[in-house]
Amino acid sequence: MSKKTDTPVTVIGLGRMGQALAGAFLKAGHPTTVWNRTTSKADQLVAEGAQLAPRVGDALKAGSLTIICVTDYQAMYELIGASDIELDGTMLLNLTSGDSAQAREAAQWAEQRGAHYLDGAVMAIPPAIGTAEAVILHSGPQSDFEAHKSTLDALGTVTYLGADHGLASLYDVAGLAMMWSVLNAWLQGTALLRTAGVDAATYAPFAQQIAAGVAEWLPGYAEQIDSGSFPAEVSALETEARTMTHLIEESEAAGINAELPKLIKAMADRSIAAGHGGEQYPVLIEEFGKPRDA
Repeated sequence: MSKKTDTPVTVIGLGRMGQALAGAFLKAGHPTTVWNRTTSKADQLVAEGAQLAPRVGDALKAGSLTIICVTDYQAMYELIGASDIELDGTMLLNLTSGDSAQAREAAQWAEQRGAHYLDGAVMAIPPAIGTAEAVILHSGPQSDFEAHKSTLDALGTVTYLGADHGLASLYDVAGLAMMWSVLNAWLQGTALLRTAGVDAATYAPFAQQIAAGVAEWLPGYAEQIDSGSFPAEVSALETEARTMTHLIEESEAAGINAELPKLIKAMADRSIAAGHGGEQYPVLIEEFGKPRDA
């Protein structure tokens, strides 16, 4: 069964990401209306078949689904919050970057204006939009997501997370935490090995193998976290902490920065002091799950 591609869509905000979103809808055959404060940013899209709305209110009326991708949430309010702009019955998907509190507040604001509202996050760079590599996260009422999923499929791999409008933003930053942590760990190891004449390109395949292996542990470790039980099936935290000491000592002896391994060991030491030394590494969730004392 072929996908229905005659659903009209609107894209408000034509930065690099907004242009990519509109371009993907056009490529998939959707009648696409666009609007941007700087109208020249629509020139290429108009050449490809998009319609440039003269006013933002006109843009909202043109599509059965409106994608908003602007600088921040305040910009969204400024653009579509005027009293003369009709939102009643409008389906809004906000792909503007922000935090979970902003997403929940925006959902309440939109629903008070009579709009349907989904909040989302784009886990991709603009050139990937329209391919399977572009993961687009959505949160909000499932019925709204399901009603427009076939249209949203034009953007990439669309994923529904749940009814809480803040989930997309939370998944977004949780993904960034993974990205930065993996990269920082690799940079720590690279800096250490460079002192012995090993270049980054030589170390990278080994690092990839380690990262992929550790990723395989996550489902089992997640079961321990969700059950609240952390039997040392592989290694006890106190054993891991001794190895952390080796990394700190090696880093200091090599004359490189040891801040990252010291931070990791400080958290492990606090957990061990609280009586968790004989449990497995995921018990550290209790340290991550509470604020650090001032």
